[in-house]
Amino acid sequence: MDLAYFWYEGARALMAPARIAADVTRYAVQNPANPLAYSPYARSIAAGCEMFERVTRRYGKPHFGLDSTVVDGVAVPVTERVVWERPFCRVVSFDRGFLRPPAEPQPKLLIVAPMSGHYATLLRGTVEAMLPNHQVYITDWSDARMVPITAGSFDLDTYIDYLEAMFEDLGPDLHVMAVCQPAVPVIAAVAVMEARRAHPVPVSMTLMGGPIDTRPSPTAVNCLAQERGQAWFERNTIAYVPPTFPGAWRRVYPGFLQLSGFMAMNLDRHVTAHADMFDHLVTGDGDSAEKHREFYDEYLAVMDLTAEFYLQTVETVFVEHALPRGVMRHRGEPVDLAAIRTCAILAVEGEKDDISGVGQTLAALDLTPNLPDARKAYHLQEGVGHYGVFNGSRYRAVIAPRIAAFIRAMAAERREPAARAPHLRAVS
Repeated sequence: MDLAYFWYEGARALMAPARIAADVTRYAVQNPANPLAYSPYARSIAAGCEMFERVTRRYGKPHFGLDSTVVDGVAVPVTERVVWERPFCRVVSFDRGFLRPPAEPQPKLLIVAPMSGHYATLLRGTVEAMLPNHQVYITDWSDARMVPITAGSFDLDTYIDYLEAMFEDLGPDLHVMAVCQPAVPVIAAVAVMEARRAHPVPVSMTLMGGPIDTRPSPTAVNCLAQERGQAWFERNTIAYVPPTFPGAWRRVYPGFLQLSGFMAMNLDRHVTAHADMFDHLVTGDGDSAEKHREFYDEYLAVMDLTAEFYLQTVETVFVEHALPRGVMRHRGEPVDLAAIRTCAILAVEGEKDDISGVGQTLAALDLTPNLPDARKAYHLQEGVGHYGVFNGSRYRAVIAPRIAAFIRAMAAERREPAARAPHLRAVS
């Protein structure tokens, strides 16, 4: 498996002439000067060429493209600014250009994007929904193949170190949202900080579809990791980065392998979507075709993960269940969730989540016995799967407002320590 990346890149190079030929053919048959350009025959050829080019293309890192938002009924411009940076991550701030300050103070919210193969731009909709009422930051993780090997290693311990540094630099009065995979390192970082009474600890953390304890409602992903174990993943999924990239010879879990796993889980849906895309192109349904392009331009853009991070996560989270069993360690020190006494927790789950089953994120509330119940909340969103927990219509209409209300309540309690926030554990 070590040389799989070399074979993959070699195959891509061999396909390059065919991709160029497909592009040339498509432009030729779509040229307005071509008398056959508007015939069903020409549209079919052009559609086939576009589908071939898209299936064999390397998709680059997308842009957030969030140029404006609406605050208190007024449209304001949004600009991106890097406020924290290390070799494997940078934190991007979405700065809003106010003509006048908002009517009420707006909380600082750090969205910790998953390091699971996709870029942080997958959370574009997550950011967009929170922008009107929060100063939003997001972790923009680096593609491991683009990080020189001289930058050192990056494992789960390093991940937690990074989070602690972010919390300290962005605090005080910071709220954190962990989407899926980062739920474990985020709650671990908070526990470590609370155990040593470090300041500033985040005011609250929202854990969304995260694998805090993968034993309840195990999914196919959980079962595969449990059955195969770390050694199998190291033999079958780890490869060296080819010398054509800055991160040459770094051991990684390649993004194309992660993507193949994602696609295989719902292969029939992806095949149907691409068949429909071909039909849209042939019939001239430009709007539907553009929606397909937008979705798959994001979905097919993947990044590599460092081997040490990937393997340590598999072993710690999915095989050993170290965090819920109380045996997880960070830099040799125990990660004790009982140390969490001040940072409020909102657990959000999707009823149809096939990545993190129902109960896996909720476990965070039971594993923090010294956190007052008034600072714990739970939201189960009916009718949504994993993606719907942090994106889509129900996220915008129901989940995002629930998170915003929780953050406001916890922020108010922090400003007025004597006040008691209402118990927000609920099912919707």
